[in-house]
Amino acid sequence: MKQKILGIISTTAILLSLFFSSIGPCHASGYPVTITDSDGRKIVIKSPFARIISLYPAHTENLVSLGAGDTLVGISRSSRSIKGIPRGCKTVGYRDDLERLLALKPDLVIIRPMISRAHPNLVRGLEKSGITVVSLQPVSPDGLYAYWRKLGQLTGRQKEAEDMVKSFKKGVEEMRQKVATIPIQKRPRVYFEAIHRRMKTFAPGSFQIFCLESAGGINIASDAQRIRNTNIATYGKERILAKANQIDVFLAQKGRMNPVTRQDILNEPGFQVIKAIREGRIYLVDETIVSRPTLRLLQGMRQIFEILYPDKKRGGLN
Repeated sequence: MKQKILGIISTTAILLSLFFSSIGPCHASGYPVTITDSDGRKIVIKSPFARIISLYPAHTENLVSLGAGDTLVGISRSSRSIKGIPRGCKTVGYRDDLERLLALKPDLVIIRPMISRAHPNLVRGLEKSGITVVSLQPVSPDGLYAYWRKLGQLTGRQKEAEDMVKSFKKGVEEMRQKVATIPIQKRPRVYFEAIHRRMKTFAPGSFQIFCLESAGGINIASDAQRIRNTNIATYGKERILAKANQIDVFLAQKGRMNPVTRQDILNEPGFQVIKAIREGRIYLVDETIVSRPTLRLLQGMRQIFEILYPDKKRGGLN
């Protein structure tokens, strides 16, 4: 009788073990899980998505960094230069016909709030066809880690997302330790231009100002007012010129948003009175390394540090 009971217990244990092992991975990986996107919508993720269209270069770059590049079936045109895009991945856009996106048979389309506001019919059409749409875009460093973690949850790369967070925090800390050796009175005051033709700068707390301040620069336009929920802030030529003698370095992002040249800045009427202009301390930084919420923000910080402190060696920041 004792042996029979032990046999029943053993068989039951085996069956339970098989049962829980079959459901274990789902619970271990945290599915199902609910996230809130940047449009305030709650999205239930039942399991990682496998066929993704990314309509924002930062999403594309981050998915590749997470090791989820193979899930991409469609990317925006401005994502084409990103390394790690799988062969056969199609180029699409939010202005394309809905059928063009549906033809790729995605199970997820990742957009950003600008797209959902400007093209609500696209979002409705995708969702009506059974496609999950998630809108994501952090507007400040505070939301960066949560954004990467949500991408990790969407793709089943939670561990990789945590690795990204740790890597970024380590890079920022290394930079801050290097900057800490420089007395505050020796740190240059910087005007960071966002859009030259409109005389706009970046809002305090934006990624660009985060890069600048992490690299040891003092933001001369700390009183700038954010435009809506963006990284851009109004300033104007009069306010710039009012601080002309305080601006040690004139920094400008360069790219699609601000196709400016150094000569444009030199030739801007009235700018000749700015201290940085007089001394030739005008520098351009690729907007992709200071404006997109990717690991390359570390590259932006390092480049700005080298601009501000050309006599300093990079040391352990390689």
